[in-house]
Amino acid sequence: MKIFDLFKPAPYREEIPDSNEVKSLYKYWRMRIFYGMYIGYIFYYFTRKSFTFAMPSLMADLGFDKSDLGILASILSITYGISKFLSGILADRANPRYFMAIGLILTGMFNILFGFTSSLALFALFWGLNGWFQGWGWPPCARLLTHWYSQSERGTWWGFWNTSHSVGGALIPLIAAFCAEYWGWRSAMFVPGMLCILIGFFLINRLRDTPQSLGLPTIEKYKNDYASAKHEAEKELPLKELLFKYVLSNRYVWLLAISYFFVYIIRTAINDWSVLFLVETKGYSLLTAGACVFWFEIGGVFGSLVAGFASDKIFRGRRGPINILFCFAVIFAIGALWFSPPGNAILDFGIMFMIGFLIFGPQMLIGMAAAELSHKKAAGSATGFVGWIAYLGAATAGYPLGKMTQEFGWMGFFVVLALCGAVSVGLLLPLWSIKTNPRFLKEEKEGAATKKTLPDSALPQPEEG
Repeated sequence: MKIFDLFKPAPYREEIPDSNEVKSLYKYWRMRIFYGMYIGYIFYYFTRKSFTFAMPSLMADLGFDKSDLGILASILSITYGISKFLSGILADRANPRYFMAIGLILTGMFNILFGFTSSLALFALFWGLNGWFQGWGWPPCARLLTHWYSQSERGTWWGFWNTSHSVGGALIPLIAAFCAEYWGWRSAMFVPGMLCILIGFFLINRLRDTPQSLGLPTIEKYKNDYASAKHEAEKELPLKELLFKYVLSNRYVWLLAISYFFVYIIRTAINDWSVLFLVETKGYSLLTAGACVFWFEIGGVFGSLVAGFASDKIFRGRRGPINILFCFAVIFAIGALWFSPPGNAILDFGIMFMIGFLIFGPQMLIGMAAAELSHKKAAGSATGFVGWIAYLGAATAGYPLGKMTQEFGWMGFFVVLALCGAVSVGLLLPLWSIKTNPRFLKEEKEGAATKKTLPDSALPQPEEG
C-alpha cells in the first residue's frame, strides 16, 4: 500500500439490514470515535502550547524580547491558520483516521526538534512546521462530529468535545511549567513531543471514517433527524461547488469568520500573554501564573458544555444567541483582570475561570455554526475557512499585540481586547435567529418539489444487474 493511499476516504460498505445490530454498532463506534478524537485533540494542545510556558525562560536564557517571542507566536498562528483552511478542504475528501494521527505524530517530532536549537531562525522554521501540521487536527474532528452526530444533539456532543481544548490547555501549563522550572525550557518541548508521537499511534487504532464505511446508515437516517427539507443518498461534492457555493459565497460563513478573528485575538492573547502579564505586574511565580492559566482552561471546559447544551435545549439549535451573550460578557471579565489588585491569586483564578468560560463558548459555537450553515460534505472546508481567519486573529495576538504591549504597556493590551469583544458582538448580532441557511433550504425545497412533479420515466432509474 502506498503511503498516500492511507488518506483516501474509506469505501462505503453494504448497509447492515439488522436494526438491532445497527443500534449496537452505532453505540459502540460513536463512543470509541468520540473518546479517540477527544484524547487526540488534548495532545494536539500539548505541542501547540508548550512554547507558551517556555517564553519566560527563553527571555532569561537566550535574551529574547517580547517582539521576538511575538514573531514566533505569529508564525505558528499564520501557518496553522493557512493549514487549517487547506487541510479542511483535504479532510472533506480524506480518511480522518490517518489524517489526524499522522498530523499529531509530526507535530510531536517538530516540538522535539525545536527543543534542540537556540537560533531564532531555526525556532521560526520548526515552529512554523509545527503550526502547519497542527492544522491537521481540527478538520478531521469536524468531519467526524458532523457525520456521527445529528443536528438536534450536535451542540451537546460538540460542546463536550470542545472541552478537549481546555483539558489540554489546563494540563500543559502544569506539565510544561514544571519541566521548565526544574529541568529547563527544552524539556518543556521534549516531553510533550514524545507523548504526542505515542498518542498518534493510538489514534490510528481507535478512529474510523464515516458510518457508511462500517456498513451503517447515515446519522440522519439512524436518528430520523433531517435538518433540511429532504434526504437523499450522500455523494461527494465537486471541489469547486463545495468550496465556492457552500463556503466562499456564503455570507453567513463570512460573518462568522470575521467575528472569529476578534474572538481569537482575545482567546490567544489571554492564553499566550497572561503568564508573562501575571509574572511582570503581579509578582507571581511561574507556577502560580501557570495555575491561573489552568483555571482559564477549566473555565473553558464548563463554558463549552454550557454553551453547547444551552444552544440545543434553550435556543433549539440556534447558536447565535449564546455567541452574542458570551462575547458581550467577556468584555467585563477582561476589565476585571486588569483592575484586580496584585497579590490576590484566588481572585485572579476566579477571573481567569470566567474569561475562559465566556470565550470558549463562542470559540466552539462559531465553528459549529459554520459547519451547520454550510453543507454536511463541506464541514471541514467551512470550519477550516473560518479557522484560518480566526488564526489570522491569533497571529495578530502575537507580534502586533506584543509590539503594542512593549510600546504602550499592559493597559494598551487590555484596551485592545475589550474593543475586540465589542466588535465581535456587533458582527454576530445578525445571526441571532439563524439556524439553517435559508438559501440552501430553499434550494432543497425547490428540488424536492421538482422531483415530485416529474414522471417516473424522468427520474433516475436503477441499473439492471
